[in-house]
Amino acid sequence: MIQTLEVALGDRSYPIHIGKGLLERADLLMPHLKRKQVAVVSNTTVAPLYMSKLVQTLTQAGVSVIEIILPDGEAYKNSETLNLIYDALLKNRCERNTTLIALGGGVIGDLTGYAAATFLRGVPFIQIPTTLLSQVDSSVGGKTGINHPLGKNMIGAFYQPKVVLADIETLSTLPAREYSAGVAEVIKYGLIRDADFFSWLETNMHQLMALNEDVVKYAIYRSCQNKAEVVVADEHEAGERALLNLGHTFGHAIENAMGYGVWLHGEAVAAGTMLAADMSRRLGWLTSQEVSRIATLFKLANLPLDPPNLGQEKYLSLMQLDKKVADGQIRLVLQQGIGKAVMTAEYDKTKLHQTLEAIV
Repeated sequence: MIQTLEVALGDRSYPIHIGKGLLERADLLMPHLKRKQVAVVSNTTVAPLYMSKLVQTLTQAGVSVIEIILPDGEAYKNSETLNLIYDALLKNRCERNTTLIALGGGVIGDLTGYAAATFLRGVPFIQIPTTLLSQVDSSVGGKTGINHPLGKNMIGAFYQPKVVLADIETLSTLPAREYSAGVAEVIKYGLIRDADFFSWLETNMHQLMALNEDVVKYAIYRSCQNKAEVVVADEHEAGERALLNLGHTFGHAIENAMGYGVWLHGEAVAAGTMLAADMSRRLGWLTSQEVSRIATLFKLANLPLDPPNLGQEKYLSLMQLDKKVADGQIRLVLQQGIGKAVMTAEYDKTKLHQTLEAIV
């Protein structure tokens, strides 16, 4: 059974379909193709698993398919790899009504989306996320982009897909560490705006980690529902959408310092969220018991609780590169209880220093 919800953005609205066997459902793709030519962008890990199935589905429906296979990993989310997509599109004489399809995790989705936003000043694209993290977060909402040596996701565009297909069968081939990294983003929704979901996760985490089908589908649906509501309210991250970055200011500093791909994004977000929780406790906004509940849930998901010791100066320097910095002030997403987050630069700076000192 397929579950569907909509990201309601007027004439740019699009459906998110969640279920099994969606790679074989041409009927979910065809209404969104302007012409019967697509370019499917994937990587060396995902393509051997799922490219042939998707190509078969499309060709049987009379669609011509160009395959673009990129190297795998966060380290390749850069301008050099982006140019490989442009090269293939130009060599194959792709036009403005050629649809790009992202088949892979968050890196492939972000690269493909940014290529679609910029090739010929904008061509349509479709998200087929194959990791839990991309199914619950990066494929929804239209954030696309690449990394720069000085900062993560610093170059990009807001560009919405035409449809998102989250085929949960692809999770069966996902390495356990990658799956856990996706659970970090699921937990995030409970922390920032959905206390009932957080409680549900506390009850159902063992089944979620065991890939119980009904539990996985519900977790993806509820996560996408939260993400869609936030995106509709604040598409270009002027306010509420920034709350989705809980743990990310610390986390991006970790990813950058350690080298992109050494810590998975979800792992860095988990450790970063623990730093945000610790600081929130020092500000009197979270109780020690609430911090303990957060830590327990991350631990059940096999996620790291302890951030690397980069030194306070290194953390602060890298956090200054965060996209939320305004007027030179580091704005942080912090907790005012489970299910309630706030973004602010109006915090006692000594508490930030104390939090960073505690891990040195």
